[in-house]
Amino acid sequence: MSQKAAKIGLTFVVLVLAFGGLLYSTLSEGTEYYKHVDEVMANPDAWYRKNLQLHGFVQGEPARKRDSLEYRFDVQNKGTVVRAYYTGIVPDTFKADSEVVLKGRLSADGTFQVEKDGVMAKCPSKYDPAKLPPTGASGTTPAATSGTR
Repeated sequence: MSQKAAKIGLTFVVLVLAFGGLLYSTLSEGTEYYKHVDEVMANPDAWYRKNLQLHGFVQGEPARKRDSLEYRFDVQNKGTVVRAYYTGIVPDTFKADSEVVLKGRLSADGTFQVEKDGVMAKCPSKYDPAKLPPTGASGTTPAATSGTR
């Protein structure tokens, strides 16, 4: 093997290792898992200190510490509940029974610590099936369009 080929091979190996190391360090810090409360609490040891987006529903009214922006609330999904703590401004739609996604980490004590600006309350749907007329109840159907008269 010539000296030139060895230099090219060595340069290639160094570049691949450098790129791989950079990719690994970036992904290990920036990885965030999107999980439901019941999935996380089924095996909490696997999720401690990992970046999570936790999806669930606020159970009961969130408790706010007097004269502060500190909140304590329970989030549940499929009967599984986790206590969450957050300090900051919450969205207007954040209330009892609202659907939320929380960004933060699960602590060793089993509580979820929400990071700054980590509360996202989903907008309630305006769709209400009870207000829709029953199918075919009016007796009218849309006019059929056909090529013949």
